[in-house]
Amino acid sequence: MQTFYGILIPFLGTTLGAACVFFLKKNLNESISRALTGFAAGVMVAASIWSLLLPAMEQVSWMGKLSFLPAAIGFWIGVLFLLLLDHIIPHLHLGSDAAEGPKSQLQRTTMMVLAVTLHNIPEGMAVGVVYAGFLSGSTQITSTGALALSIGIAIQNFPEGAIISMPLRAEGMKKGRAFTGGVLSGIVEPIGAVLTILAAHYLVPALPYLLSFAAGAMLYVVVEELIPEMSEGNHSNIGTIFFAVGFSIMMVLDTALG
Repeated sequence: MQTFYGILIPFLGTTLGAACVFFLKKNLNESISRALTGFAAGVMVAASIWSLLLPAMEQVSWMGKLSFLPAAIGFWIGVLFLLLLDHIIPHLHLGSDAAEGPKSQLQRTTMMVLAVTLHNIPEGMAVGVVYAGFLSGSTQITSTGALALSIGIAIQNFPEGAIISMPLRAEGMKKGRAFTGGVLSGIVEPIGAVLTILAAHYLVPALPYLLSFAAGAMLYVVVEELIPEMSEGNHSNIGTIFFAVGFSIMMVLDTALG
């Protein structure tokens, strides 16, 4: 049940964000959105190190000085996988108000839904990989570390749910349908997490590669999407401060309490 709740937490973040369509007339306050984005970025960077890359290398410590090799390979596969996704779909930064070329608002919203949904896949895989490592008992991953990662991704998913449901509402869609659209963009995360857990159960030797793959994918999202979003405009230091807060909290949770 602990694993069941853990893989649902990120989806809960998307759902709560999508629910903003019932309470807000406009998007999230810029400062709040920037703080949430910075906090989530800090959590995900720290999680990539302490919950993913270090356990990946510790699991193959028998390789000695070459224990970095599976982690490096998996990391680059994760980065290239996200790079491929960005080429498969027309790229659109999550915080951007305009898309490339003369596209209607509906086309921009459709692109954003697709972009958010595809970017949620590796995040779901990351949660699945961490819980698979925890369940296998073959890595140094703790339940606290896995839970902290889920919470960090859920925080990041909150504004994502809002930026899907609220534009849909602005186009004239009923609140219920706009909310459903935001929720559906995040449903791929628990599905991806469950499939990854099931696959990892039979492929325990591949866990070092899977863990580092998730790290590469998450860091790509952080650098490509979250950091630019938290840094644009005035008062970018808000995002930087909350990045440090998120990083510190995740580091403490994964080491002192793990």
